[in-house]
Amino acid sequence: MSVVDPDPTAQRAPEPQGGHGPGAKLRILETANRLFYEEGIHSVGVDKLISASAVTKATFYKHYGAKDKLILEYLKDRHRAVEEYFTQHDVNGAQPLQVLRGLIESVSQEIHRPRFRGCPFINAAAEFSDPRHPARQLIEEHRDWYTEKLTELLRAAGHPMAGDAADEILLARDGAMTGGYAGDPVSATAALHRAFDRILREIP
Repeated sequence: MSVVDPDPTAQRAPEPQGGHGPGAKLRILETANRLFYEEGIHSVGVDKLISASAVTKATFYKHYGAKDKLILEYLKDRHRAVEEYFTQHDVNGAQPLQVLRGLIESVSQEIHRPRFRGCPFINAAAEFSDPRHPARQLIEEHRDWYTEKLTELLRAAGHPMAGDAADEILLARDGAMTGGYAGDPVSATAALHRAFDRILREIP
C-alpha cells in the first residue's frame, strides 16, 4: 500500500447524479482527497466539489455541513492511509527493520508516481498559517504520531538513540517528498535512501 495515494477515486465507479446515502458521502470525501491534493485546499470551492462528486448541494451540506468540516475529514483520511501501512505490517508480524525499509521504499515509489505533488500534510500546513487552526492541530497530531511510530520501530530494532533517529528519518522523508516534487525525483529518493542507510548503520 502506498503511504500517500494521490488518486483514491481511480478504482471506484461513480454513482448516479444526486445520490444520497453513504455512497455519496464517501464519494464527496474521495473527490476532496483528489482535488485538495492536486489543486490545493483553498483553491477548490464548494461548487467544484459538488460538481465533481456528482451530488446535489443539499447532499453535500447534509453530509459535511461546510467545507471546513470536509477539510478536517480529508486530513483524517490521509492519516488513516498512513496508519494502515503500519497496521498491515503489525498484523503480518513483520520485523522492525523490514517495516522501516518498506516505508522508505513506499515513499520513494510515491515520489516517482505521475501527479505526485508532495506531502499532503506539508502542503496543507502551508495553506493554514494559524497554528491554532483545527487543520494545523490535526497535522501536528499526525506528525507526532508518525514520529512515535518510527521511534517504536527503531527502538525495537536496537537503535541506541531511537528518538533522534526518528526525527532524522522524518526530516529526510519531508525533504525527499518536497525535493522530489519541486526538483528531481531521482536525486531526492537517492538522498533519502542514503540518509536512511546511515541511520541504520548506527544500530549495533
